[in-house]
Amino acid sequence: MRTHLLKTQSANAVIHPSRHAATASVSGGWISELTYSEDQPGMTQMLLLPLLQQLGTQSRWQLWLTPPQKLSRRWLQQSGLPLDKVMQIPQAGQISTVDAMIKALQTGNYSVVLGWLPEEINSDDRRRLDEAAAMGQALGLIMRPQYRVSSSARPESGLKIHSTLYH
Repeated sequence: MRTHLLKTQSANAVIHPSRHAATASVSGGWISELTYSEDQPGMTQMLLLPLLQQLGTQSRWQLWLTPPQKLSRRWLQQSGLPLDKVMQIPQAGQISTVDAMIKALQTGNYSVVLGWLPEEINSDDRRRLDEAAAMGQALGLIMRPQYRVSSSARPESGLKIHSTLYH
């Protein structure tokens, strides 16, 4: 079973629970990275949806900077995300996703900005994202697919444990 890796780097991030509901506000800003398997979208939803639902209780918007596919209105409703607070901008060729995330995070208009990136970002882009998240007191989520490693790329020698030993 392929699992997901959640990398978190905080820029003075604090989650404050509300008395009345399980709401979260990010003070100081926060950038996190979620590497997911496209083969198992359910695992990503189990990790991501509770956070997005919690942030949906805030007065600020959620911005999705996605690849060219469109978010399904039906999926948003079924997932319990607020339709009136979710904005999607499909990835455009004129501005990079990192630059778009930085601009959106700086505004303070969004509780969370999700950006789909095909590969890891460099330390300079990471620093700029951290600064933008702190300025806008927002959460930035970098979504990156985990690419399968072909079995031929694995080392030939190594310890093999057969499952019959455990059953």
